[in-house]
Amino acid sequence: MKNLEKLSLDELKALRKDVDAAIESFQQRKKAEARAELEAKARELGFTLDEIVRMKARRVKAAAKYRNPENASETWSGRGRRPKWLEEALNAGADLADFLIK
Repeated sequence: MKNLEKLSLDELKALRKDVDAAIESFQQRKKAEARAELEAKARELGFTLDEIVRMKARRVKAAAKYRNPENASETWSGRGRRPKWLEEALNAGADLADFLIK
């Protein structure tokens, strides 16, 4: 082990560069090992790793929770940004509970 206090600034920077490179190399080796293990397991199950990794999660559309009484086709799930029709009604003094789908 080197005595770091006796090293010059240039030597310390070079040492840091070497350590950073060693850490990066170690991480790359571990990732490669993990990928190989995952590929083997996927093959064992009859798939490729890419088939498993690229599977898209199925999104379930949120059910409507609020409805515009003036236009029943306009609904809102309560998620995300409020629709314009609801914002306008709330700004005019309406209560959110008035739009709940029962």
